[in-house]
Amino acid sequence: MPAPAERPTRPWPWPPALQASLGLHAAAGMAALSVPGAWPWALGSVVLNHLGLAAAGLWPRSTLLGPNVRALPPAAVERREFTLTLDDGPDPQVTPEVLDVLDEAGAKASFFVIAQRAAQHAGLVREIVRRGHDVQNHSLRHRHDFSMRGPRALAQEIGGAQALLADLTGQAPHCFRAPAGLRNPLLDPVLHRLGLHLVSWTRRGFDTRDGDPDRVLDRLIGPQALALAAGDILLLHDGHARRTASGRPVLLEVLPALLSAARDAGLRTTTLRAALPPRTP
Repeated sequence: MPAPAERPTRPWPWPPALQASLGLHAAAGMAALSVPGAWPWALGSVVLNHLGLAAAGLWPRSTLLGPNVRALPPAAVERREFTLTLDDGPDPQVTPEVLDVLDEAGAKASFFVIAQRAAQHAGLVREIVRRGHDVQNHSLRHRHDFSMRGPRALAQEIGGAQALLADLTGQAPHCFRAPAGLRNPLLDPVLHRLGLHLVSWTRRGFDTRDGDPDRVLDRLIGPQALALAAGDILLLHDGHARRTASGRPVLLEVLPALLSAARDAGLRTTTLRAALPPRTP
């Protein structure tokens, strides 16, 4: 499967944390070569630096490794909008019911789909777009070792998904979410070349782990002092959905109550495509 042709880009803007890391490596190397007995300290500083970068990659909402959209831009906040994002689909048993719930509430959502699953359920993916939602890139295969891949493998995984989803829907995604939100310092240069925003979230329901609808809902709407607000990006899953004690996908129990609470708070849904301008490569 060919990856989409990459457009000419400006040089990738090194994040300050990675600039500092590069400087530390250079200083450590010079110290080890020029200062007698300094090599253990130089090596230790490099090891600590790598541990810090690894920790940043394991923190899905971190901005240390490059831009990371964690909330909608100010214009969307002024319009009292928030975005509901749904990961790991499409699922032929769950996604159609999700679409019906959204239709009934007059709500829109952004679906971060796994491209290989999307190809298996192409009609369902096109139905998502037909109903006014948007489809975004959640990788080709959702590899568990995604965050340990090198630049070529990352480009193949993301670019392959990009080409497949553009072909299926007629709309190239402009946002990417890493599997489980985990990444490494090599990811953002790939996203930069492909013109993709990295998108994480403001709030997540942990609905792949917790089958209790009340607890999942509480994480999303929050207590009064930290209540669901304009600009929030919410994370739920129509794929890999946890089931309630009765066997129903917890998402389908949570979604109507969530949309009702948002409506009572004077909030309305929007999609990432509508709220977030394209990333300029």
